[in-house]
Order: sequence, then structure tokens, then C-alpha cells
Amino acid sequence: MDSDSGELSEGELSPGPETFNSKSLALQAQKKILSKMATMAVANLLTDDTSSGILDELYKASREFTKSKKEAHKIIKDVIKIALKVGILYRNHQFGPEELETVERFKKKMNQAAMTVVSFYEVEYTFDRSILSELLLECRDLLHELVENHLTTRSHGRIDHVFNHFADVEFLTELYGPSEEYRLSLRKICDGINKLLDEGVL
Repeated sequence: MDSDSGELSEGELSPGPETFNSKSLALQAQKKILSKMATMAVANLLTDDTSSGILDELYKASREFTKSKKEAHKIIKDVIKIALKVGILYRNHQFGPEELETVERFKKKMNQAAMTVVSFYEVEYTFDRSILSELLLECRDLLHELVENHLTTRSHGRIDHVFNHFADVEFLTELYGPSEEYRLSLRKICDGINKLLDEGVL
């Protein structure tokens, strides 16, 4: 509330009978609306059929691996929280020039990881868990670097929680293993990733 009254008081300093500064008020309202729109736009990215389908399958595979619905739910919840926070920072132009370079490096690394996930699935006998694990951990480190000056220790913990789980070589071995349940989830995950790659989202 203090910032609101502070911004409005600037208008009250203008000479003459017009003490109400409508421009200042309009700009404030616009900022709030844009912030909400940015939040919604990022949320929509996660709630489209393709992305939500991928998250559903990642949840199933994580639940199967951890043998815990609670843990699998927490992993996916952390994915969503991180994506929303980074998306809002990006859309609200909170990153400086160097950080924007990190954004580009992160996008490239995520794209590389996504294509590797699909390639290992589509081309038999190419799966190498250490390569995929390393790519995902590089994504994790770039994300830490990106949000260093913006997010809390708790958010950094969420980043570790998510990437350390998906980069776990034991998890990757199970995911790409012979089990029918994992194979079904992996096929759906790769179908979704292919769609996002085609659309230029990843």
C-alpha cells in the first residue's frame, strides 16, 4: 500500500486544481494487469495438453521409481513452481544482459537434452545414461546460475530436487528399461517432446 500512495502523491504535487494524476494510476493498473497476464501466460504453457501430458507421464514414472505418490507429486509440483517463477522473471524483464545470455545457454542445453531423450528412445541400442544425466545436470547448473540473484534458497533446493531426480542414472536406466509401464510413459513423453520441438517451444 505504501508504494501505491507514494506513486500517487507525485501527481498531487502538480500545480493547479488537477491534483489527481490519472496517468500514474493507469500505469500502476497496467503493471498489475501485465504481471497477472505474464503469470497466466506462463501457466498456460504448462496447462496445454502437450505439456500437461508430459508432466503426467513424468509423474507416473517417478511414482513407479520412488514407490511414493507423495514424493512423485512433490517433484512435479516443484517443476511447475520453478517454471512459473523463471517464466515470470523472464516476461517481466528482470534479467540483465549477462543473465539473458545464460537464458540462451539454458534454452540450448534444454533443447539438446530434449532431443537426446527422444533420440535414445527412437534409435535402438543408443541409450547412454551417463550422457543424458550429464546434460540434465548441466541444465540444473545453468538454472542455478540464472536465478542466483532472484530466487530464494528454497527455490534453489527445488531446482536440485527436480534435476537430481530426473538425472539419477538409476531412474534413467529404469525409464529406458524393458518394463512395459516405463516404456509406455517414455513413448508418451517422447511424443510430447517431439511436438514441442516441432512447435519451437523446446
